[in-house]
Amino acid sequence: MGAPPKHRDNLVASAVALFRRQGFSGTGIADILAASGAPKGSLYHYFPDGKEAIGEAALRAAGERGAALLREGAARVADASLLVRGFAEAMTKTALDSDFTEGCPVAALMVEAATASHRLSDAGAAAYASWAGVLAEKLVDGGVAPDRAQSLGMYAVSVLQGALLVARASREVAPLKVAAVELQHVFAAALQSARLV
Repeated sequence: MGAPPKHRDNLVASAVALFRRQGFSGTGIADILAASGAPKGSLYHYFPDGKEAIGEAALRAAGERGAALLREGAARVADASLLVRGFAEAMTKTALDSDFTEGCPVAALMVEAATASHRLSDAGAAAYASWAGVLAEKLVDGGVAPDRAQSLGMYAVSVLQGALLVARASREVAPLKVAAVELQHVFAAALQSARLV
């Protein structure tokens, strides 16, 4: 009889949290097992390819969670400029709440593992694309052309990922606050231009 499905979810959630704090190479299988409370056999049952497989699952889960949070935000705000501002503010809160020990779980794996594993780089790229896609959808709702909206969505994700990295390095939220303000201006200008067409 196989391990209960709850073990898979616990393993993935634990891997996301550990990769976020310790990075991919700094996190071992034993760490994931200890944090999850799952028996060793369940890890290899669900992830027979070992750490790379659990890394891929962690990236997909983090990507889905981020996209879901963005969709929730999109439903609550009037336009995409407020959505991108809220996205930046959520990153700022995470940085502060963790005393700068937690970064983006996707970036944590991408920095270390993207060049070593196509499997991981593909999962990371999909996560980022999904976040950019939610931002783009909200821009399109405001009248921005789809190609421009997609470009701005990816631009915002890229800027925020860089700002988070600089914030963690400097242990200051200023880079994220600057990114929040500037991205809100860029999105507001795109929406204003769309209204004038």
